Amino acid sequence: MIFLDAAATTPVRREVLDAMWPYLTGEFGNPSSHHTLGEAAADALAGARRSVAAVLGCRPGEVTFTAGGTEADNLAVKGIALARQAADPQLDRVVISAVEHPAVEESARYLERFHGFAVDVVPVDGTGRVRPDAFRAVLRPETALASIMYANNEVGTVQPIAELAGLARGLGIPFHTDAVQAAGWLPVDTGALGVDAMSISGHKLGAPKGSGVLFVRGRTRVEPLIHGGGQERGRRSGTENVAGAVGLATALTLAQAGQLEERRRVAAMRDTFINAVLAGVPGAILTGHPVERLPSVASFCFPGTSGESVLLELERQGVVCSSGSACAAGSDVPSPVLTSMGISPEVAHTAVRFSFDALVTQADLEAAAAAVLDGVGRVRGLGAQRLARG
Repeated sequence: MIFLDAAATTPVRREVLDAMWPYLTGEFGNPSSHHTLGEAAADALAGARRSVAAVLGCRPGEVTFTAGGTEADNLAVKGIALARQAADPQLDRVVISAVEHPAVEESARYLERFHGFAVDVVPVDGTGRVRPDAFRAVLRPETALASIMYANNEVGTVQPIAELAGLARGLGIPFHTDAVQAAGWLPVDTGALGVDAMSISGHKLGAPKGSGVLFVRGRTRVEPLIHGGGQERGRRSGTENVAGAVGLATALTLAQAGQLEERRRVAAMRDTFINAVLAGVPGAILTGHPVERLPSVASFCFPGTSGESVLLELERQGVVCSSGSACAAGSDVPSPVLTSMGISPEVAHTAVRFSFDALVTQADLEAAAAAVLDGVGRVRGLGAQRLARG
């Protein structure tokens, strides 16, 4: 099997399992307990927090461990907006882009439905990019929070986060970015990016599912979503998942080590793969920005096919990929990301996404490209036969 669906999830790295193992077995203490087992767990949790902070260029106290990227997004969007509204009831607007992950969009819509917020949606251009002038145009004195994703999970387009965050900061508006797809591939130094909050998910990096982290800049107030014993500095109550935190910290540290070399290597293979598909499949459309994109994502539309049919053909040939976001699995609605980019619903239904981890090889992608050429041809041929039969 050639696994090209790393944007959905990645296998757990052996180094991560080794780091977690003690806290899944003998060192099973509750980090809030005041005895030897509890203190060992607390030390491990503190060490994981320091490791994450070192990668993010922030203080350990600005790191909150969560159960994944979705929870981190919810805590950032709802928590910051509600805290700001509580301090000033006139702050009743949130800004998101047209291509956000559902975790951000649905959090904003929740605020709209139950807390009287207005949601301002920034449009994107045909490559999926937010233009800084379009972003600035929707910022208002009543904006409580702006949230723009770092890199898109469907088409791989990378946003100019530092510039956007700077525009928000100039108006005193907190800025959050969903960096779930970016972490491990792009710089995530929060100081250099200028963001006030950032979400990361462990299972996109080689850590287990159910582990995540939210960075929140020190003086940014957050209303907790989960109430209880006040763990995580009061931002997220509940006994911490020590093993998950250790695993995420290990995976994030490993992913950032030698990142520039890995990014260049994988990006070169990605470009070769893209060129092979575009040259070999008549009418194939590359979606997303041609240059400002993740090194790990190549996404296409294949007009005249069904994306799901192409997926089945590719899996039959041993290539595993996806038709878009795994978080929208089972939906018959065309991708809002693609339609926001100006792609028609009919063409959007033909989308296929290939996403790689750092273990991908040139041989893998050569075999995958050959499978794409054959698979799309088969699907189009079957469609033509059905039309001929009437």
